[in-house]
Amino acid sequence: MQDMPQVGVGTFRLEDDAAHKSVVDALKVGFRHIDTAQVYGNEEQIGDAIRTQNMDRDDIFVTTKVWFDHFGNDSFIESVHESLAKLKLEYVDLLLIHWPSPNDKVPMEQYLSSLKQAKDEGLTRHIGVSNFTIAQMEKAVEILGEGEIYTNQIELHPYMQNRKVAERAEELGMKVTAYMPFAVGKVMDSDELKDIAAKFDASPAQVTLAWMVQKGYYTIPSSTNPDHIKDNFEFDKVKLSEEDINRIDELDNGERIVDPDFAPEWD
Repeated sequence: MQDMPQVGVGTFRLEDDAAHKSVVDALKVGFRHIDTAQVYGNEEQIGDAIRTQNMDRDDIFVTTKVWFDHFGNDSFIESVHESLAKLKLEYVDLLLIHWPSPNDKVPMEQYLSSLKQAKDEGLTRHIGVSNFTIAQMEKAVEILGEGEIYTNQIELHPYMQNRKVAERAEELGMKVTAYMPFAVGKVMDSDELKDIAAKFDASPAQVTLAWMVQKGYYTIPSSTNPDHIKDNFEFDKVKLSEEDINRIDELDNGERIVDPDFAPEWD
C-alpha cells in the first residue's frame, strides 16, 4: 500500500479547465499526490486529468473528503461511490472527514463509523480527518482506536503554525497535512523568506515547502501556473539549517485564514 507523498497538489478553488490543467501539469512534472474534495466541485475534472496520463494506479495517491451534508448513515457511503464515479477510480488512497459536524449535529461516532465502513468496503485505503481540534482528535482515536486515523489535515503555514494541534496529532500517531502552506501567497512577500531563499537561488515558496518537509509535515500547495507548479516540485534543492528553520518558526503570529462560521472552537 502506497504511503502518502510528503508534498502533493491541492485543488481547492480550482474549477473546470483550470482544475484539469493544473493536475495534468502537476503529474507531468512528477507530483504523485492529488488532493480534492466533494465540495470543491472538481472531482470529475481531476478524474479526467488523471486518466489522460495513463499512469499505473499504484503510482498515484488520491485524496478526497466527505462534506458534512453526507454524514447521515444513508448518504455517506453513497456520496463516496459518487466521488469514485466522478474520479473514475475504484478506490481513493485517502478519504477524509472534511470538517467535524457543525455543533455536533451528527454524532462523531456515527460519521466515523461510516468512514471506517468505507475503508472496510475497499472504497479507500486510508482514512483521516481534517480541521479537527485536539479534543476532537482525541475523541476520534477513542472511537476508532489507535492507528486508524492516517492524518489530520489542518491550516498550517509560517504565519499560523498550529503547533499544539500538530504536536498532539503526532503524539496520537497521525500525520500532519498542512493546507494553504503559502498563506494565499503571503509567504512570497516575506522579507525573511526572501532572504533565506536568496542563499539557495530559490523562491520563498520552495523555502516554505523545505521547512514543512524538514519539520516532518505533509503538504498540498496549489497553483494554476505551470512554472510555479514546477518550482514547487523542485523545492528539495533547499536544505535549511537549524538557524533558517528557527527564523521561519519565529514568523508565527497566529494568523488564521480559514475560519468559516461552522468551524469548531479552535485550540
